[in-house]
Amino acid sequence: MKLKLKRPLAFFDLEATGLNVAKDRIVEISIIKVNPNGTTESRTWLLNPEFPISEEASLVHGYTNEDLADKPTFKQVAKDISRFLDNCDLAGYNALRYDIPLLVEEFLRNDVDFEVNNRKIIDVQNIFMKMEQRTLKAAYWFYLQKDLDNAHSAEADTQATYEILMAQLERYKDREFTSKQGEISTPVKNDVEALADFSTFHRNADLMGQIIYNDEGKEVINFGKHKGKTVEEVLETEPSYYNWMMNADFPLYTKKLMTKIKLRMGK
Repeated sequence: MKLKLKRPLAFFDLEATGLNVAKDRIVEISIIKVNPNGTTESRTWLLNPEFPISEEASLVHGYTNEDLADKPTFKQVAKDISRFLDNCDLAGYNALRYDIPLLVEEFLRNDVDFEVNNRKIIDVQNIFMKMEQRTLKAAYWFYLQKDLDNAHSAEADTQATYEILMAQLERYKDREFTSKQGEISTPVKNDVEALADFSTFHRNADLMGQIIYNDEGKEVINFGKHKGKTVEEVLETEPSYYNWMMNADFPLYTKKLMTKIKLRMGK
């Protein structure tokens, strides 16, 4: 089967120094770009994070700071990565919750304004979890009846994610899905927009889901004491909340959104 694409679809995976999107750094990124004509291009970058790799992360992906000391920094390759992803929709495994927020943080940290609002995003994990609810290694066995060798190598995981999506398209081509609201559909189809819609749990306004859209399309706080309130309502009744967020440990993209809303309100 060939993916039906209007523009390139870039599958990617990251390995990092840890799991904190606001603080941790990328140590490896691998991308497989599938073009509308069916051809593929792939790139992998090993990076010096200039930041301590946690012991837990090192046990997962096998890299230490000493291993990467002679590699380029993200800043040195940021524009190359951005160019390779130019005009691409994005796909990954757990991409919405981790890989995309971390990648955007790295771009913003290095003065590259990588925008995601104009891209379709397919999260293969969300399709899998909604349909089968298992891990990447189990997914690879479930869909392809093969063991995933070199798991937690960005290149192996990226290739596996690509193969799993292709298998999902075959397996769920005519499979009905019933939503929590009782709506029945056949959502897994060879269409990037449909796959992006189905692989999203929330309509995130930021990338981490700390600010989401409500049914009226307004940005809503999704954490803490103001959970469920619109951002505009919070900024109107508690102006100091903006400064608290700007000084707290939130991702840069979330802070950028808060500033955009504040300026929109004329504050």
